[in-house]
Amino acid sequence: MSLIERAGLAVLHRIDPEAAHGLAMLALKTGLAPSAGPLTSERLRCSVAGLSLANPVGLAAGFDKNAEALPGLAKSGFGFVEVGAATPRPQPGNPKPRLFRLTQDQAAINRFGFNNDGMEAIAGRLAHRPRDMVLGLNLGANKDSDDRAADFAQVLARCGGDLDFATVNVSSPNTEKLRDLQGKEALSALLAGVLAARDGLAKPIPVFLKIAPDLDEAGLADVAEVAQTSGIDGIIATNTTLSRDGLSSPFAAQAGGLSGQPLFEKSTRVLARLSQLTEGRLPLIGVGGVGSAEQAYAKIRAGASAVQVYTALVFGGMSLVPKIVRGLDALLERDGFASVAEAVGTGREDWL
Repeated sequence: MSLIERAGLAVLHRIDPEAAHGLAMLALKTGLAPSAGPLTSERLRCSVAGLSLANPVGLAAGFDKNAEALPGLAKSGFGFVEVGAATPRPQPGNPKPRLFRLTQDQAAINRFGFNNDGMEAIAGRLAHRPRDMVLGLNLGANKDSDDRAADFAQVLARCGGDLDFATVNVSSPNTEKLRDLQGKEALSALLAGVLAARDGLAKPIPVFLKIAPDLDEAGLADVAEVAQTSGIDGIIATNTTLSRDGLSSPFAAQAGGLSGQPLFEKSTRVLARLSQLTEGRLPLIGVGGVGSAEQAYAKIRAGASAVQVYTALVFGGMSLVPKIVRGLDALLERDGFASVAEAVGTGREDWL
C-alpha cells in the first residue's frame, strides 16, 4: 500500500462510513484510485459457467450499487465485477445511519435495504460499460412490490443485454421477508421466471443464485436440489449474516447484515457443504471474509471456482486486489497446481 493510499484510508476512517464510501467511489470515477491493470497468469486464467476470467478474484455486489464507476473498476485488477443490487424502481433504502464500520473486528454491518437508482438509470450506464471486463448485475426486488419474484425477471429483461452474468439475490437480510424466497417452492418459481427472462435475451447469460450463510442443513439441501434442477449456472455463497458471535466492536448490536472477517469460517463451511451436496456439478463462487490470498485460496480449496471480496477493501484499500491475486498465484505454484481448476475442492473435507 502506498503512503498516499494509507493516508487516504486514515482520513476515510475518521468520517461516517457511508460518506467515506461515497468518497472512495468518487476516487474511482475520477481516476484517482490505484490502478493495477490486468492481473493474470496461466495458473490464474479460469472459466466459470462459461465466463473466461483473467483471474478468479472478483468484486462482490454492493460496492458499486448503481454501476457508476465501471471504467475505474475495469482497471483495478479484478477478474470480474458484480454491481447492484438493482430493483425495477428507484428506492432510497432504509434510514441513515445504515452502515457501521467494526474496526476491531475487521468487519461491517449494513442495513441499506437495496437503495439504488432503479433499473432504467442503471441500464443507461451499462450500455456504455467497458467491454474489456467481465461484468454482472445483482438483481433485487422493490421493498413495496406486489410481486417480488417478478421484479427479478423484470430487471434482467431490462438490463441483461449489456451483462455477462446476473445474480438472483434472495439472501439480503435488509428487505423484510426477502429471505423467505429461499424456500424450496418459492425459489423454484422465482428462478423459473428469471430463467425465462434470460432465455428471451438476444444473448443468454449465466445466472447465479446468492444464498445466505444462515440456512440450516435442510435449507441448504433444498437450495442445492433446486439449483441443480432449475437450470441456473452456479451459486454464490454467501451473503451477510445475522449472527453476532465473537464480536468486540461497540457497533456489534446494530441491526443488519454482518460482513468481513467474522463471516469467513461460517461462509466457508456453507460453501464446502454446498460443494459436497452438488458434487461439483455446479460452479460455486465463495464470498464472505476474504481479505488475503490465503483466504481466497482456502475458499477455492473448499469448493469455489472463484471468489469475491468487498469489506476487506474498507481496511486494505484497492491495492489489496493485486496483493490477493498475486499471492493466490504464488500459493497455487507452491502447491503444484497448474490451474485454479485443479485446486477447486481439494481441501473441502477440512471444512466438513
